[in-house]
Amino acid sequence: MSLMEIEAIKKVLPHRYPFLLVDRVLELEEKRILAYKNVSANEDFFNGHFPGKPLMPGVLQVEALAQTGCIMLTEMHIEDPDNHLIVFTNINKAKFRKSVVPGDQLMMEVFLTNRRRNFTTMEGTATVDDKVVCELEATSAIVPKEDE
Repeated sequence: MSLMEIEAIKKVLPHRYPFLLVDRVLELEEKRILAYKNVSANEDFFNGHFPGKPLMPGVLQVEALAQTGCIMLTEMHIEDPDNHLIVFTNINKAKFRKSVVPGDQLMMEVFLTNRRRNFTTMEGTATVDDKVVCELEATSAIVPKEDE
């Protein structure tokens, strides 16, 4: 059973196809979230990365982890989410351990490790079949949305 399905996620994240990289949230706690992305052979990025050997780009794995962390922060740590945005300020210690290919389910677990005022530090791990494929530490700022 999922905690948040795609329509609920779209109410939290501003991202949309093809850049929405979280399909479902399974667990959500104050300082931890578990979510996944089903990696489909129909993803646009596979057309160019790489023809004949499709691999999910590492930068999109990082983005998927970042979006997962944003869901946790928005749902658990922002009092007025309609008027705030989470922007990532730094990605540290990013490591890519294995390839992510069509048909994989990218399971993402993110922990909030520190928060000072509007600045956060999170650690994330992405796995496929219980094997680590990507891990990182990221920092972000919670900022007011600009008037458009």
